[in-house]
Amino acid sequence: MLDDLLNRRFFLGSAAAVGAGMVGALPAVSTGKAFAQAAAPAAPKGPQYLKYPGKNDQLVLLGDRPLVAETPENLLDDDTTPTEKLFVRNNGQIPEEVKDPDQWKFVIDGEVKNKVEMTLGELKSKFKPVTRRIVLECGGNGRSFFSPETRGNQWTNGGVGCPEWTGVRLADVLKIAGVKPSAVFTGHYGSDPHLSGDAGKQAISRGVPIKKLMDENNLLVWALNGQPLPNIHGGPLRLIIPGWPGSVSAKWLTRIWVRDRYHDGQGMGQFSYRVAVKPMVPGDKADEKNFRDLESMPVRSIITSPANGAKIAAGTKDIKLRGAAWAGDLTVKLVEVSTDFGATWTKAKLQAPKNKYDWQRWTSVVKLPSDGYYEIWTRGIDSRGVAQPHIAGSWNPQGYGGNQMHRVAVLVG
Repeated sequence: MLDDLLNRRFFLGSAAAVGAGMVGALPAVSTGKAFAQAAAPAAPKGPQYLKYPGKNDQLVLLGDRPLVAETPENLLDDDTTPTEKLFVRNNGQIPEEVKDPDQWKFVIDGEVKNKVEMTLGELKSKFKPVTRRIVLECGGNGRSFFSPETRGNQWTNGGVGCPEWTGVRLADVLKIAGVKPSAVFTGHYGSDPHLSGDAGKQAISRGVPIKKLMDENNLLVWALNGQPLPNIHGGPLRLIIPGWPGSVSAKWLTRIWVRDRYHDGQGMGQFSYRVAVKPMVPGDKADEKNFRDLESMPVRSIITSPANGAKIAAGTKDIKLRGAAWAGDLTVKLVEVSTDFGATWTKAKLQAPKNKYDWQRWTSVVKLPSDGYYEIWTRGIDSRGVAQPHIAGSWNPQGYGGNQMHRVAVLVG
C-alpha cells in the first residue's frame, strides 16, 4: 500500500530523502519539484553523500566540481550549527591550507583615504574580537523548488547554517581606511583558483553596495564555533556579510576593493545571483534589463524534528515539532504549522534571536486525530508581514529566491 503511495506522491530531489531508520516507503514531500511529477512511475536514485574530513557523512553531495553539499533539514536541529554539519559551497578549486594562518595577508583599497594592508595576526592584535551566531545561506537555497527546473546546484532547504563566528567588525577596520564619499560598491576577492586552473580568471568575485558594507554586523572572521576557521569554510580568513547571499561573504579573503561603480567581477551582472523585477513567464527567455541583484534573502521556516519519513508509535496523539526560521535582513514575526495541507494553521512558539542575524528557533505541539499518514507543513512570516508561498514563485533562469513552505511526511502506527 505504501509502495503505491510512493509511486503516486513521490516528489523528486529531496535532500531530506528517507534515510536509515526511516520509513522507506514514505514520500519525500519536502521538495518542490512540479506537482506533475508526483505520478512518477518509480522513485529516483537515492542521494549521494559527502565524504570529507571533519564533515558529517549525511551531508548530501550536490556537485564535486566545484565541491557543493547541503545539510538535510533534520541535521539542522541544533541551536548553533556544528561545523561538521555546515553546508559546503565552493565556486572554484579549494586552495591549499596555509601553514601559518597569522601571516595571511589581506588588503582594503580603492576609494579609501588610507590603504589598509595587514596580516591576520595584526588584525587579531589591533581590534577587539566579537563572536556572533549568524545565518549563512547560499543564494541558490531552494533552487530545486522551481518548475521548470533552473540551472545550478539543486538545493532544497539545506544550503544554510547558523554557527558562531569569531572575528572583528569590518566597520572598525573601515574606520582606519576611511571610505571616501565617491565609494559606491565593493569587489571581494579570495585565493580560490578558478576551476580551469587559469591564474588570470577569478573563481568568483562579488560585492555589495556601500550602505550594506557599512553594516556594523559585517565581520572579518578567523574562527568557527570556537575553533580556527577550517580551510573548507574559507580559513584562515573570510568575510561574513549577513542576511545576503553567501556568495558575497568571500572565503580565503585577500582583498576588498572599494569602487566608485558597480562591481563587474565573476558572479555579477546578467543573471548571476539576480532575480526578475517584472515577473517573467517560467522557462521563457530572460531579458537582462529586467533583472536586479538578489539582496536580502527571503523568509524561510523549516522543520528540523521530526525528520521527513519518520515512523511514530501507534496511538501517539501529540507530535512535538522543532524548527528554525530566518528572514535575511529582517526578523521573523510568526511561524505557523499545519497538519491538514494548509487548510488550517496553528501558531508556533517562536524564540527571539540571540543577536541580530541569528536564526529563530521555534517549537510546537500538534494534535493528530488518529493513526495514519500525515504531512506537516510550516511557513514563516517576516517582520513586514510577507509569508512563505505554497510554491516557489518569481521564476528566474538560475533559480534564486525559492522559499516555498517546507513539509515533512510522518506515519503514525
